[in-house]
Amino acid sequence: MTTAPTEPTDAEQDGPRFADLGLPDALLEQLERLGYEEPTPIQAEAVPPLLAGRDVLGQAATGTGKTAAFALPMLALLTAERAEPDAPIGLVVVPTRELAMQVSQAIHEYGRGVDARVLPVYGGQPIGRQLQRLKRGVDVVVATPGRAVDHLRRGSLDLTHLRVVVLDEADEMLDMGFAEDLDAILESTPAERQTALFSATMPSRVAAIARRHQNDPLRITVERADPTSGDDPQVREQVVVVARHHKADALTRLLDVEQPTAALVFCRTRNDVDELTTVLAGRGYRAEALHGGMDQSQRQRVLQRLRDGATELVVATDVAARGLDVDTLTHVVNHSLPTSPEQYVHRIGRVGRAGREGVALTLLEPKERRSLQGVERHVRRTLEVVPVPSVEQLRNRRLELLAERVRAEIGGDLSEVVAPVLDALDDEADPRDVALAALAVLHRDSAGPADEREVPNASLGGGGGGGGRNEAKRKGGAGRGGYAHADGDTANVWVSIGRNVGTRPADLVGAVAGETSLTGKDIGRIQIQQKFSLVEVPAGSVDEVIEKLSRATVRGKNVAVKPDRNG
Repeated sequence: MTTAPTEPTDAEQDGPRFADLGLPDALLEQLERLGYEEPTPIQAEAVPPLLAGRDVLGQAATGTGKTAAFALPMLALLTAERAEPDAPIGLVVVPTRELAMQVSQAIHEYGRGVDARVLPVYGGQPIGRQLQRLKRGVDVVVATPGRAVDHLRRGSLDLTHLRVVVLDEADEMLDMGFAEDLDAILESTPAERQTALFSATMPSRVAAIARRHQNDPLRITVERADPTSGDDPQVREQVVVVARHHKADALTRLLDVEQPTAALVFCRTRNDVDELTTVLAGRGYRAEALHGGMDQSQRQRVLQRLRDGATELVVATDVAARGLDVDTLTHVVNHSLPTSPEQYVHRIGRVGRAGREGVALTLLEPKERRSLQGVERHVRRTLEVVPVPSVEQLRNRRLELLAERVRAEIGGDLSEVVAPVLDALDDEADPRDVALAALAVLHRDSAGPADEREVPNASLGGGGGGGGRNEAKRKGGAGRGGYAHADGDTANVWVSIGRNVGTRPADLVGAVAGETSLTGKDIGRIQIQQKFSLVEVPAGSVDEVIEKLSRATVRGKNVAVKPDRNG
């Protein structure tokens, strides 16, 4: 009788691989270089019909891998000869500047193998630079609605050769008041173009824009699994917000404070696994890699060493950790936020089993705020955001561990072996002083070279999960406009355009949300007068709004922005 392996080999994986989706070799090779192992559900379902030229209406939450789902088929068009060297073949419309930068960077990485020229177009950066890039020629433009309309009015965005247009997070763009802008953009594209629309929710307004602008779209819905395994009360879940370049320091600080018996650290790609394993090993941790590039016997050896206590950390991808069940596992760490909320549940479900306590820690980059919100909606709870442990906390933890070690040795087998050392020193110093000196030696030997450096915490910016939230809520009677902000007072910002140029609330909401760290929910009452407008924002964000909007355009016009002295 044969024993089933604890995890599948590459040939035994039950899901599709990127090679099964019909992508060109140049893109498959780049995905391999990036370390991507298998498509997420939305990618597996959306890529083949998009490659076939069908319109797609996809319902999937942030963090499910939507960007690759629409970017890879778009980039596949570039493997053929470019029909028009200077004009874009792809346009992606997103709600915010933050998302425009994120999507643009991802498409650039996926498209290295086909020399893709990708340009993010959003408010807050000099429009002259965008005009120069558009004139030189680009393949894919990633734009916020307001700036896309601005370029269309100027005649600087040529969509006559466009093959694909994507609306990403359509529900949020409609919530922000961009319905007219989206219609204007889509009506400026060729009638025979392919249209993909992705939305976390599917309200009637999203369905209506799909009916107006899509041709017999294929409806794809990524269902959420029941997150029961993530509701285990034995698991302590915490999120630490930290900049990407401080992640390694934050991880090692957490490991030093938590002192896991056995931990599984999840990364997104094979390359990330190999790099992080090297960093951890170089800092003195017993860490081993586990990913799809290893054969089955190598994986089995790593898992056995973890079970035996020969290693304390396994750094893994989701595919490689599939089927892993280790009784001694005490901690799961998301070094990279998973690509879907379901994966988050699966990861943390590996600890806290059979009544045992477990810890699930997530290192979150500030730009991943939306993905965290998607996880929270899926698990139906708010995750606690905590700071990186301080140097003082680390020192206190080391002292606790030192006391535990000494307590365990009292009366132990080695007591008589080291007794002569105490006898030799007894004549030179008080026994208490000798004991203190011995403890000091132990404590100094256990400290690392980075123990005196604080690891900087980061902020989730204009909103996020847990304690890092910065939400604006409309409540009756709260403030002049019925608006209350979690961080305190609000203030009006004066903007030099009004009804005389046809200014709409959506123009101002879009400008503020697209060019600053605020979201649409952070913006309060908007008052549009004949020649000026007032926008209510959190008091602490007034300077940022003035600085960013003063360099931007609203409805194609430069604006003056200043505090409202009458409010």
